[in-house]
Amino acid sequence: MNNIIEADNVSVSFGNGANRVYALRSVSFNLRTNETLGLVGESGSGKSTLAKVLSGIYRLSEGRVRIGDHEVTPERPRSLNSGASLQVIPQDPYSSLSPRRTAGQTMAEALNPRRPSVQAYEEVIVRWLNRVGLGAEAVHKYPYQFSGGQRQRIAIARALCVDPDILIADEITSALDLSVQAEILDLLHRLRDEIGISMMFISHNLGVVRRVSDRVAVLLHGELLEISETEEIFNHPSTNYTRKLLNSIPGAPGFSLKSARTSIGSK
Repeated sequence: MNNIIEADNVSVSFGNGANRVYALRSVSFNLRTNETLGLVGESGSGKSTLAKVLSGIYRLSEGRVRIGDHEVTPERPRSLNSGASLQVIPQDPYSSLSPRRTAGQTMAEALNPRRPSVQAYEEVIVRWLNRVGLGAEAVHKYPYQFSGGQRQRIAIARALCVDPDILIADEITSALDLSVQAEILDLLHRLRDEIGISMMFISHNLGVVRRVSDRVAVLLHGELLEISETEEIFNHPSTNYTRKLLNSIPGAPGFSLKSARTSIGSK
């Protein structure tokens, strides 16, 4: 299986000298073609920082990343017109959509940022709104007219309508009710299989990650602790941190409210 992303010793730091702080330190991993890689870790572990590096928002301080056929280094940041097509589904379905644009206008802007015409791209827009379960009637509606789950469906349609090679889903179910979470995960899983897309799925919810991921990578304080097949991580974790993380899942053999509240920052 080919790799669509390869990261070697990726570091991201902020500040200089004694004030320098690392958000990521010497992280190496790969994302395979048509694979879903789950990225887990507590808040501040570097999950979203890594997503911002891959999407071109943050520059590398050290290391290199190959995305498709394009290599990113500190000296050569990623061009928006280079490498594999990458799209991000953001965390918050309430703030990620402009309240001034209809669902159709939002998707038209993704399809052609310079000339976002709903009429010109209506066939594509309607087809994707149907695929995410909203229908053609959603084209002319504004975000306030949709529920949170429906807004996240629009965000998914917006990301996928441009036919990307890579999808980054950053905590996309954290703001949704449990029943809606399940619907969104089933939708994303189905679309991934239909399209054949590579995906990085970022979440603090280990149950969700286990459900959708082929492999799982565990981050702590900006460092990659381990990466392996999903069931290997869940059944045979190789670090104390991962074991404590797994034991924090309600219903797990080692779960307790006390341990769930306790910091799990030791390796």
